[in-house]
Amino acid sequence: MNRLFSRLFITATVIVLALFMALWQWLQLNHEFSRDQVQQNLHRELADHMAHINPLLSQGITSDAALKEAFHDFMLLGPSFEIYTLDPDGKVIAYDAKEEKIKRKRVDVGIIQSFLAGSELPILGTDPRSLDTKKIFSVSKLINQDGLHSGYLYVIIGGEDYDSWQAMISAENQPKLWGATIGFWVIFALVLFVMLLRYFTRPIDRLVKDLNHLRIQDSQSPALAHQSLENNSREHQNSEAKLALPKRHLGSSEITELTGHINDLLAQIQQKQQQVKRQQQAKHDFLLHLSHDLKTPLTALLGYIDTWLILPEGERDTALIQYAANSGQTLQQLLAQLLELAALENGQINAQIKPVYLIELTNELHSTFTPRANKLQISLLFDIEPQQIVETDPQLMRRVISNLIDNALRYTPKGGEIRLYTKHVGEQQWLTVEDTGSGMHQHEVEALRQLSLSQQRKQASLSFEQNQTLPQLGVGLAIVRQLLQLLKCKIDIHSSPGQGSQFLIELSSPKSALSLP
Repeated sequence: MNRLFSRLFITATVIVLALFMALWQWLQLNHEFSRDQVQQNLHRELADHMAHINPLLSQGITSDAALKEAFHDFMLLGPSFEIYTLDPDGKVIAYDAKEEKIKRKRVDVGIIQSFLAGSELPILGTDPRSLDTKKIFSVSKLINQDGLHSGYLYVIIGGEDYDSWQAMISAENQPKLWGATIGFWVIFALVLFVMLLRYFTRPIDRLVKDLNHLRIQDSQSPALAHQSLENNSREHQNSEAKLALPKRHLGSSEITELTGHINDLLAQIQQKQQQVKRQQQAKHDFLLHLSHDLKTPLTALLGYIDTWLILPEGERDTALIQYAANSGQTLQQLLAQLLELAALENGQINAQIKPVYLIELTNELHSTFTPRANKLQISLLFDIEPQQIVETDPQLMRRVISNLIDNALRYTPKGGEIRLYTKHVGEQQWLTVEDTGSGMHQHEVEALRQLSLSQQRKQASLSFEQNQTLPQLGVGLAIVRQLLQLLKCKIDIHSSPGQGSQFLIELSSPKSALSLP
Protein backbone atom coordinates (compact mmCIF):
# COMPACT_ATOMS: atom_id res chain seq x y z
CA MET A 1 0.00 0.00 0.00
CA ASN A 2 2.97 2.31 0.43
CA ARG A 3 4.14 1.88 -3.16
CA LEU A 4 3.18 4.59 -5.60
CA PHE A 5 1.85 2.03 -8.08
CA SER A 6 -0.54 0.52 -5.48
CA ARG A 7 -1.85 3.91 -4.38
CA LEU A 8 -2.38 5.07 -7.96
CA PHE A 9 -4.11 1.82 -8.91
CA ILE A 10 -6.54 1.88 -5.96
CA THR A 11 -7.29 5.57 -6.47
CA ALA A 12 -7.84 5.13 -10.19
CA THR A 13 -10.08 2.08 -9.63
CA VAL A 14 -12.28 4.00 -7.19
CA ILE A 15 -12.51 6.90 -9.63
CA VAL A 16 -13.43 4.57 -12.50
CA LEU A 17 -16.14 2.88 -10.41
CA ALA A 18 -17.52 6.26 -9.38
CA LEU A 19 -17.57 7.36 -13.02
CA PHE A 20 -19.22 4.06 -13.98
CA MET A 21 -21.95 4.59 -11.35
CA ALA A 22 -22.57 8.09 -12.64
CA LEU A 23 -22.63 6.81 -16.23
CA TRP A 24 -24.97 3.97 -15.29
CA GLN A 25 -27.35 6.38 -13.59
CA TRP A 26 -27.28 8.68 -16.60
CA LEU A 27 -27.95 5.77 -18.94
CA GLN A 28 -30.88 4.65 -16.77
CA LEU A 29 -32.40 8.09 -16.81
CA ASN A 30 -31.82 8.38 -20.54
CA HIS A 31 -33.39 4.93 -21.07
CA GLU A 32 -36.45 5.88 -19.02
CA PHE A 33 -36.76 9.16 -20.90
CA SER A 34 -36.54 7.42 -24.29
CA ARG A 35 -38.95 4.68 -23.20
CA ASP A 36 -41.50 7.24 -21.99
CA GLN A 37 -41.11 9.22 -25.17
CA VAL A 38 -41.69 6.14 -27.36
CA GLN A 39 -44.60 4.85 -25.28
CA GLN A 40 -46.36 8.19 -25.16
CA ASN A 41 -45.91 8.79 -28.88
CA LEU A 42 -47.29 5.31 -29.66
CA HIS A 43 -50.31 5.85 -27.41
CA ARG A 44 -50.88 9.52 -28.12
CA GLU A 45 -54.28 8.86 -29.73
CA LEU A 46 -55.21 6.06 -27.30
CA ALA A 47 -57.70 8.14 -25.29
CA ASP A 48 -59.34 9.46 -28.48
CA HIS A 49 -59.89 5.91 -29.79
CA MET A 50 -61.34 4.76 -26.49
CA ALA A 51 -63.71 7.71 -26.38
CA HIS A 52 -64.73 7.13 -29.98
CA ILE A 53 -65.53 3.41 -29.71
CA ASN A 54 -67.40 3.65 -26.41
CA PRO A 55 -70.99 5.01 -26.85
CA LEU A 56 -71.12 6.62 -23.41
CA LEU A 57 -67.79 8.37 -23.75
CA SER A 58 -68.62 9.50 -27.27
CA GLN A 59 -71.68 11.24 -25.83
CA GLY A 60 -69.58 13.06 -23.28
CA ILE A 61 -70.84 11.05 -20.28
CA THR A 62 -68.28 11.02 -17.45
CA SER A 63 -70.10 9.68 -14.36
CA ASP A 64 -72.34 6.80 -15.42
CA ALA A 65 -71.72 3.53 -13.55
CA ALA A 66 -71.63 1.70 -16.86
CA LEU A 67 -68.27 3.35 -17.55
CA LYS A 68 -66.62 1.17 -14.95
CA GLU A 69 -67.54 -1.91 -16.96
CA ALA A 70 -66.11 -0.32 -20.09
CA PHE A 71 -62.95 0.64 -18.20
CA HIS A 72 -62.60 -2.94 -16.99
CA ASP A 73 -62.84 -4.25 -20.55
CA PHE A 74 -60.29 -1.73 -21.80
CA MET A 75 -57.86 -2.66 -19.01
CA LEU A 76 -58.18 -6.33 -19.82
CA LEU A 77 -57.01 -5.53 -23.33
CA GLY A 78 -54.24 -3.28 -21.99
CA PRO A 79 -53.23 -4.35 -18.45
CA SER A 80 -50.71 -1.54 -18.22
CA PHE A 81 -53.41 1.12 -18.66
CA GLU A 82 -55.37 2.92 -15.92
CA ILE A 83 -58.45 4.81 -17.13
CA TYR A 84 -60.19 7.75 -15.47
CA THR A 85 -62.80 10.36 -16.36
CA LEU A 86 -62.32 13.90 -15.16
CA ASP A 87 -64.53 16.91 -14.96
CA PRO A 88 -63.41 20.11 -16.75
CA ASP A 89 -61.48 21.18 -13.60
CA GLY A 90 -59.52 17.92 -13.39
CA LYS A 91 -61.50 16.28 -10.59
CA VAL A 92 -61.44 12.46 -10.79
CA ILE A 93 -65.04 11.17 -11.39
CA ALA A 94 -65.05 7.54 -12.63
CA TYR A 95 -62.44 4.78 -12.48
CA ASP A 96 -62.14 0.98 -12.15
CA ALA A 97 -60.26 0.58 -8.88
CA LYS A 98 -60.87 0.31 -5.17
CA GLU A 99 -61.51 3.56 -3.42
CA GLU A 100 -58.47 3.27 -1.12
CA LYS A 101 -56.12 3.06 -4.08
CA ILE A 102 -57.01 6.56 -5.23
CA LYS A 103 -54.55 8.88 -3.44
CA ARG A 104 -55.25 12.05 -5.36
CA LYS A 105 -58.71 13.26 -6.39
CA ARG A 106 -57.60 15.94 -8.81
CA VAL A 107 -55.34 15.98 -11.87
CA ASP A 108 -53.29 18.97 -13.03
CA VAL A 109 -55.33 20.47 -15.90
CA GLY A 110 -52.40 22.59 -17.08
CA ILE A 111 -50.44 19.48 -18.00
CA ILE A 112 -53.51 18.16 -19.88
CA GLN A 113 -53.80 21.39 -21.84
CA SER A 114 -50.11 21.19 -22.71
CA PHE A 115 -50.59 17.66 -24.04
CA LEU A 116 -53.65 18.65 -26.09
CA ALA A 117 -51.73 21.63 -27.47
CA GLY A 118 -49.21 19.20 -28.99
CA SER A 119 -46.20 20.01 -26.82
CA GLU A 120 -43.06 17.92 -27.19
CA LEU A 121 -43.26 14.52 -25.57
CA PRO A 122 -42.76 12.97 -23.08
CA ILE A 123 -45.09 14.89 -20.78
CA LEU A 124 -45.52 13.53 -17.27
CA GLY A 125 -48.90 13.99 -15.66
CA THR A 126 -50.53 13.35 -12.28
CA ASP A 127 -50.93 9.72 -11.18
CA PRO A 128 -54.12 9.46 -9.08
CA ARG A 129 -52.74 6.34 -7.37
CA SER A 130 -49.58 8.05 -6.07
CA LEU A 131 -48.89 11.19 -4.10
CA ASP A 132 -45.47 11.90 -5.57
CA THR A 133 -45.14 9.95 -8.83
CA LYS A 134 -45.82 11.36 -12.27
CA LYS A 135 -46.38 9.20 -15.35
CA ILE A 136 -46.91 9.49 -19.07
CA PHE A 137 -50.54 9.54 -20.19
CA SER A 138 -52.98 9.99 -23.05
CA VAL A 139 -55.99 12.27 -22.76
CA SER A 140 -59.10 13.08 -24.84
CA LYS A 141 -61.48 15.97 -24.45
CA LEU A 142 -65.12 14.81 -23.99
CA ILE A 143 -68.01 16.74 -25.60
CA ASN A 144 -71.69 16.08 -24.65
CA GLN A 145 -74.67 16.03 -26.97
CA ASP A 146 -75.14 19.75 -26.49
CA GLY A 147 -71.63 20.35 -27.79
CA LEU A 148 -70.39 21.42 -24.42
CA HIS A 149 -67.14 20.37 -22.78
CA SER A 150 -68.08 17.79 -20.16
CA GLY A 151 -64.63 16.60 -19.07
CA TYR A 152 -61.68 14.42 -20.08
CA LEU A 153 -60.86 10.76 -20.62
CA TYR A 154 -57.50 10.37 -18.83
CA VAL A 155 -55.45 7.22 -19.47
CA ILE A 156 -52.26 6.47 -17.48
CA ILE A 157 -49.74 4.52 -19.62
CA GLY A 158 -47.80 2.06 -17.45
CA GLY A 159 -49.95 1.88 -14.40
CA GLU A 160 -49.70 0.12 -11.07
CA ASP A 161 -49.66 -3.42 -12.48
CA TYR A 162 -46.95 -2.45 -14.94
CA ASP A 163 -44.83 -1.04 -12.12
CA SER A 164 -45.31 -4.20 -10.05
CA TRP A 165 -44.20 -6.51 -12.84
CA GLN A 166 -41.28 -4.28 -13.72
CA ALA A 167 -40.12 -4.14 -10.09
CA MET A 168 -40.37 -7.92 -9.76
CA ILE A 169 -38.40 -8.58 -12.93
CA SER A 170 -35.81 -5.95 -12.05
CA ALA A 171 -35.35 -7.44 -8.58
CA GLU A 172 -34.66 -10.79 -10.19
CA ASN A 173 -32.31 -9.60 -12.94
CA GLN A 174 -30.66 -6.60 -11.29
CA PRO A 175 -28.09 -8.53 -9.16
CA LYS A 176 -26.99 -10.55 -12.17
CA LEU A 177 -26.69 -7.46 -14.30
CA TRP A 178 -24.85 -5.48 -11.64
CA GLY A 179 -22.52 -8.36 -10.86
CA ALA A 180 -21.59 -8.93 -14.47
CA THR A 181 -21.17 -5.21 -15.12
CA ILE A 182 -19.05 -4.53 -12.03
CA GLY A 183 -16.93 -7.61 -12.70
CA PHE A 184 -16.30 -6.49 -16.24
CA TRP A 185 -15.33 -2.99 -15.14
CA VAL A 186 -13.02 -4.25 -12.39
CA ILE A 187 -11.21 -6.55 -14.83
CA PHE A 188 -11.10 -3.80 -17.43
CA ALA A 189 -9.79 -1.29 -14.89
CA LEU A 190 -7.22 -3.80 -13.64
CA VAL A 191 -5.85 -4.54 -17.11
CA LEU A 192 -5.98 -0.93 -18.27
CA PHE A 193 -4.39 0.64 -15.24
CA VAL A 194 -1.75 -2.04 -14.87
CA MET A 195 -0.58 -1.13 -18.35
CA LEU A 196 -0.97 2.63 -17.94
CA LEU A 197 0.50 2.87 -14.46
CA ARG A 198 3.42 0.65 -15.36
CA TYR A 199 4.06 2.97 -18.26
CA PHE A 200 3.77 6.09 -16.11
CA THR A 201 5.77 4.72 -13.15
CA ARG A 202 8.54 3.10 -15.18
CA PRO A 203 10.68 6.29 -15.13
CA ILE A 204 10.30 6.45 -11.33
CA ASP A 205 11.31 2.79 -11.01
CA ARG A 206 14.36 3.43 -13.16
CA LEU A 207 15.17 6.49 -11.07
CA VAL A 208 14.96 4.46 -7.84
CA LYS A 209 17.21 1.74 -9.28
CA ASP A 210 19.79 4.28 -10.42
CA LEU A 211 19.77 5.98 -7.02
CA ASN A 212 20.25 2.59 -5.32
CA HIS A 213 23.15 1.93 -7.67
CA LEU A 214 24.68 5.28 -6.73
CA ARG A 215 24.17 4.50 -3.04
CA ILE A 216 26.04 1.19 -3.43
CA GLN A 217 28.75 2.96 -5.39
CA ASP A 218 29.00 5.68 -2.74
CA SER A 219 29.38 3.06 0.01
CA GLN A 220 32.74 2.19 -1.58
CA SER A 221 33.96 5.80 -1.43
CA PRO A 222 35.77 5.51 1.98
CA ALA A 223 38.04 2.79 0.54
CA LEU A 224 38.65 4.93 -2.52
CA ALA A 225 39.40 7.94 -0.34
CA HIS A 226 41.92 5.89 1.69
CA GLN A 227 43.64 4.76 -1.48
CA SER A 228 43.71 8.34 -2.73
CA LEU A 229 45.78 9.41 0.25
CA GLU A 230 48.36 6.78 -0.69
CA ASN A 231 48.29 7.31 -4.44
CA ASN A 232 47.75 10.80 -5.85
CA SER A 233 47.29 9.63 -9.41
CA ARG A 234 44.57 7.20 -8.38
CA GLU A 235 42.83 9.93 -6.42
CA HIS A 236 42.89 12.12 -9.50
CA GLN A 237 41.26 9.40 -11.58
CA ASN A 238 38.55 8.85 -8.97
CA SER A 239 37.81 12.56 -8.78
CA GLU A 240 37.36 12.70 -12.54
CA ALA A 241 34.57 10.06 -12.44
CA LYS A 242 31.36 12.05 -12.62
CA LEU A 243 28.67 11.11 -10.16
CA ALA A 244 25.35 11.52 -12.03
CA LEU A 245 22.24 9.69 -13.11
CA PRO A 246 22.26 8.31 -16.67
CA LYS A 247 20.32 10.22 -19.29
CA ARG A 248 17.62 7.61 -19.79
CA HIS A 249 14.76 9.10 -17.77
CA LEU A 250 12.48 10.16 -20.61
CA GLY A 251 9.23 10.33 -18.64
CA SER A 252 7.14 13.38 -17.99
CA SER A 253 8.61 16.84 -17.67
CA GLU A 254 8.39 16.53 -13.88
CA ILE A 255 10.55 13.37 -13.89
CA THR A 256 13.04 15.02 -16.25
CA GLU A 257 13.20 18.12 -14.05
CA LEU A 258 13.58 15.99 -10.92
CA THR A 259 16.44 14.07 -12.55
CA GLY A 260 18.12 17.36 -13.40
CA HIS A 261 17.83 18.58 -9.81
CA ILE A 262 19.22 15.29 -8.49
CA ASN A 263 22.17 15.52 -10.88
CA ASP A 264 22.83 19.09 -9.71
CA LEU A 265 22.81 17.94 -6.08
CA LEU A 266 25.05 14.98 -6.93
CA ALA A 267 27.50 17.34 -8.65
CA GLN A 268 27.58 19.54 -5.55
CA ILE A 269 28.05 16.52 -3.30
CA GLN A 270 30.86 15.22 -5.46
CA GLN A 271 32.50 18.63 -5.45
CA LYS A 272 32.30 18.75 -1.65
CA GLN A 273 33.65 15.20 -1.45
CA GLN A 274 36.62 16.06 -3.64
CA GLN A 275 37.20 19.18 -1.58
CA VAL A 276 37.26 17.08 1.60
CA LYS A 277 39.78 14.72 -0.02
CA ARG A 278 41.99 17.65 -0.92
CA GLN A 279 41.70 18.99 2.62
CA GLN A 280 42.65 15.61 4.04
CA GLN A 281 45.62 15.39 1.69
CA ALA A 282 46.66 18.94 2.58
CA LYS A 283 46.45 18.24 6.31
CA HIS A 284 48.35 14.99 5.80
CA ASP A 285 51.14 16.82 3.96
CA PHE A 286 51.10 19.61 6.53
CA LEU A 287 51.56 17.16 9.39
CA LEU A 288 54.42 15.44 7.54
CA HIS A 289 56.14 18.76 7.00
CA LEU A 290 55.46 19.83 10.57
CA SER A 291 56.87 16.61 11.97
CA HIS A 292 60.06 17.28 10.00
CA ASP A 293 60.26 20.86 11.30
CA LEU A 294 59.81 19.67 14.89
CA LYS A 295 62.08 16.67 14.51
CA THR A 296 65.09 18.72 13.34
CA PRO A 297 65.52 21.00 16.41
CA LEU A 298 64.45 18.22 18.76
CA THR A 299 67.09 15.85 17.31
CA ALA A 300 69.71 18.58 17.57
CA LEU A 301 68.70 19.34 21.15
CA LEU A 302 68.92 15.71 22.23
CA GLY A 303 72.17 15.18 20.24
CA TYR A 304 73.99 18.07 21.90
CA ILE A 305 72.83 17.06 25.36
CA ASP A 306 73.79 13.41 24.80
CA THR A 307 77.20 14.49 23.50
CA TRP A 308 77.74 16.72 26.51
CA LEU A 309 76.75 13.87 28.89
CA ILE A 310 79.04 11.22 27.42
CA LEU A 311 82.12 13.48 27.46
CA PRO A 312 84.38 13.42 30.56
CA GLU A 313 83.78 16.30 32.91
CA GLY A 314 87.04 17.91 32.01
CA GLU A 315 86.28 17.85 28.29
CA ARG A 316 82.69 19.11 28.37
CA ASP A 317 82.28 22.26 26.27
CA THR A 318 79.69 24.89 27.24
CA ALA A 319 79.15 25.55 23.55
CA LEU A 320 77.24 22.27 23.36
CA ILE A 321 74.82 23.59 25.98
CA GLN A 322 74.46 26.81 24.01
CA TYR A 323 73.72 24.84 20.83
CA ALA A 324 71.15 22.76 22.71
CA ALA A 325 69.58 25.96 24.10
CA ASN A 326 69.34 27.40 20.59
CA SER A 327 67.63 24.23 19.37
CA GLY A 328 65.25 24.42 22.31
CA GLN A 329 64.40 28.01 21.46
CA THR A 330 63.74 26.98 17.84
CA LEU A 331 61.46 24.20 19.07
CA GLN A 332 59.68 26.60 21.41
CA GLN A 333 59.16 29.06 18.56
CA LEU A 334 57.65 26.35 16.37
CA LEU A 335 55.26 25.29 19.13
CA ALA A 336 54.23 28.89 19.72
CA GLN A 337 53.53 29.28 16.01
CA LEU A 338 51.40 26.12 16.05
CA LEU A 339 49.34 27.48 18.94
CA GLU A 340 48.90 30.75 17.09
CA LEU A 341 47.86 28.95 13.89
CA ALA A 342 45.33 26.86 15.83
CA ALA A 343 43.89 30.00 17.43
CA LEU A 344 43.52 31.60 14.01
CA GLU A 345 41.80 28.57 12.51
CA ASN A 346 39.37 28.32 15.45
CA GLY A 347 38.37 31.97 15.07
CA GLN A 348 39.72 32.96 18.47
CA ILE A 349 41.49 36.02 17.08
CA ASN A 350 39.56 39.02 15.75
CA ALA A 351 40.91 41.96 13.80
CA GLN A 352 40.57 45.44 15.32
CA ILE A 353 40.95 47.71 12.30
CA LYS A 354 42.05 51.29 12.97
CA PRO A 355 44.30 53.94 11.35
CA VAL A 356 47.96 53.70 12.42
CA TYR A 357 51.34 55.06 11.32
CA LEU A 358 53.06 52.32 9.37
CA ILE A 359 56.50 53.45 10.54
CA GLU A 360 55.54 52.73 14.16
CA LEU A 361 55.08 49.07 13.27
CA THR A 362 58.27 48.79 11.25
CA ASN A 363 60.56 50.63 13.71
CA GLU A 364 59.81 48.11 16.43
CA LEU A 365 60.44 45.22 14.03
CA HIS A 366 63.70 46.80 12.89
CA SER A 367 64.91 46.94 16.47
CA THR A 368 63.89 43.34 17.03
CA PHE A 369 65.52 41.77 13.96
CA THR A 370 68.65 43.95 13.57
CA PRO A 371 70.78 42.04 16.11
CA ARG A 372 69.90 38.72 14.50
CA ALA A 373 70.57 40.08 11.01
CA ASN A 374 73.96 41.46 12.11
CA LYS A 375 74.84 38.11 13.61
CA LEU A 376 73.98 36.39 10.32
CA GLN A 377 75.82 39.14 8.39
CA ILE A 378 72.66 40.03 6.45
CA SER A 379 71.75 43.63 5.59
CA LEU A 380 68.33 44.66 6.91
CA LEU A 381 67.04 47.84 5.24
CA PHE A 382 63.73 49.59 6.01
CA ASP A 383 62.45 52.43 3.82
CA ILE A 384 59.05 53.64 5.10
CA GLU A 385 57.55 57.13 4.72
CA PRO A 386 57.26 58.75 8.16
CA GLN A 387 53.74 60.15 7.69
CA GLN A 388 52.19 57.13 5.95
CA ILE A 389 48.90 56.04 7.59
CA VAL A 390 47.17 52.71 6.93
CA GLU A 391 43.99 51.10 8.23
CA THR A 392 44.81 47.74 9.83
CA ASP A 393 45.13 45.87 13.08
CA PRO A 394 48.61 46.87 14.32
CA GLN A 395 49.21 43.67 16.28
CA LEU A 396 48.18 41.35 13.42
CA MET A 397 50.01 43.35 10.73
CA ARG A 398 53.15 43.41 12.91
CA ARG A 399 52.87 39.61 13.16
CA VAL A 400 52.56 39.29 9.36
CA ILE A 401 55.65 41.41 8.70
CA SER A 402 57.55 39.63 11.48
CA ASN A 403 56.88 36.21 9.99
CA LEU A 404 57.92 37.34 6.52
CA ILE A 405 61.20 38.85 7.81
CA ASP A 406 61.85 35.78 9.94
CA ASN A 407 61.28 33.55 6.91
CA ALA A 408 63.61 35.74 4.84
CA LEU A 409 66.35 35.52 7.48
CA ARG A 410 66.07 31.73 7.44
CA TYR A 411 66.66 31.40 3.70
CA THR A 412 68.93 34.37 2.93
CA PRO A 413 72.61 33.43 2.84
CA LYS A 414 75.47 35.27 4.48
CA GLY A 415 76.08 38.62 2.83
CA GLY A 416 72.51 38.77 1.53
CA GLU A 417 70.07 41.63 1.84
CA ILE A 418 66.48 42.01 3.11
CA ARG A 419 64.51 45.16 2.28
CA LEU A 420 61.17 46.44 3.59
CA TYR A 421 59.63 49.32 1.67
CA THR A 422 56.36 50.68 0.23
CA LYS A 423 55.54 51.07 -3.45
CA HIS A 424 52.63 52.41 -5.48
CA VAL A 425 51.08 50.53 -8.38
CA GLY A 426 48.52 52.86 -9.89
CA GLU A 427 46.32 54.05 -7.06
CA GLN A 428 47.05 50.99 -4.91
CA GLN A 429 49.74 50.98 -2.23
CA TRP A 430 51.75 47.84 -1.41
CA LEU A 431 54.16 46.94 1.41
CA THR A 432 57.05 44.89 0.01
CA VAL A 433 59.36 42.43 1.77
CA GLU A 434 62.21 41.55 -0.59
CA ASP A 435 65.18 39.24 -0.01
CA THR A 436 68.10 37.77 -1.93
CA GLY A 437 67.62 34.29 -0.50
CA SER A 438 67.14 30.89 -2.06
CA GLY A 439 63.71 31.74 -3.48
CA MET A 440 60.73 29.43 -4.02
CA HIS A 441 59.64 27.03 -6.70
CA GLN A 442 56.80 27.93 -9.02
CA HIS A 443 54.25 25.58 -7.39
CA GLU A 444 54.96 27.20 -4.02
CA VAL A 445 54.44 30.66 -5.49
CA GLU A 446 51.19 29.59 -7.12
CA ALA A 447 50.00 28.12 -3.82
CA LEU A 448 50.44 31.46 -2.07
CA ARG A 449 48.85 33.35 -4.97
CA GLN A 450 45.70 31.26 -4.56
CA LEU A 451 45.19 33.12 -1.32
CA SER A 452 44.57 36.40 -3.09
CA LEU A 453 41.91 34.85 -5.35
CA SER A 454 40.26 32.86 -2.60
CA GLN A 455 39.99 35.89 -0.34
CA GLN A 456 37.81 37.63 -2.90
CA ARG A 457 35.34 34.75 -2.63
CA LYS A 458 35.54 34.06 1.10
CA GLN A 459 37.72 36.47 3.01
CA ALA A 460 36.84 35.52 6.56
CA SER A 461 37.58 31.78 6.32
CA LEU A 462 40.04 30.55 8.95
CA SER A 463 39.92 26.82 8.25
CA PHE A 464 41.32 24.36 5.71
CA GLU A 465 38.69 25.17 3.07
CA GLN A 466 40.89 26.14 0.17
CA ASN A 467 42.34 23.72 -2.31
CA GLN A 468 45.84 24.23 -0.94
CA THR A 469 46.90 25.13 2.59
CA LEU A 470 50.57 25.83 1.84
CA PRO A 471 52.03 23.01 3.95
CA GLN A 472 55.24 23.12 1.93
CA LEU A 473 55.80 26.76 2.93
CA GLY A 474 56.10 26.11 6.66
CA VAL A 475 54.11 27.19 9.70
CA GLY A 476 55.24 30.82 9.52
CA LEU A 477 53.85 31.46 6.05
CA ALA A 478 50.71 29.48 6.91
CA ILE A 479 50.18 31.99 9.74
CA VAL A 480 50.79 34.83 7.27
CA ARG A 481 48.09 33.42 5.06
CA GLN A 482 45.55 33.18 7.87
CA LEU A 483 46.35 36.65 9.21
CA LEU A 484 45.97 38.26 5.80
CA GLN A 485 42.62 36.56 5.40
CA LEU A 486 41.60 38.05 8.72
CA LEU A 487 42.86 41.50 7.70
CA LYS A 488 41.17 41.18 4.28
CA CYS A 489 44.42 41.95 2.51
CA LYS A 490 45.63 40.61 -0.79
CA ILE A 491 49.14 39.22 -1.28
CA ASP A 492 51.26 38.89 -4.40
CA ILE A 493 54.48 36.92 -4.70
CA HIS A 494 57.36 36.99 -7.15
CA SER A 495 60.08 34.40 -6.67
CA SER A 496 62.43 32.08 -8.51
CA PRO A 497 64.85 29.47 -7.16
CA GLY A 498 68.25 31.10 -6.41
CA GLN A 499 67.00 34.62 -7.16
CA GLY A 500 65.23 35.55 -3.94
CA SER A 501 61.60 36.35 -3.17
CA GLN A 502 59.39 39.40 -3.13
CA PHE A 503 56.17 39.50 -1.04
CA LEU A 504 53.75 42.37 -1.73
CA ILE A 505 50.99 43.05 0.79
CA GLU A 506 48.07 45.29 -0.17
CA LEU A 507 47.63 48.24 2.20
CA SER A 508 44.34 49.98 2.93
CA SER A 509 44.55 53.73 3.28
CA PRO A 510 42.01 55.80 5.25
CA LYS A 511 39.11 57.13 3.18
CA SER A 512 39.71 60.65 4.44
CA ALA A 513 42.84 62.49 5.46
CA LEU A 514 43.76 61.93 9.11
CA SER A 515 46.34 63.38 11.45
CA LEU A 516 47.25 61.01 14.26
CA PRO A 517 48.98 62.27 17.40
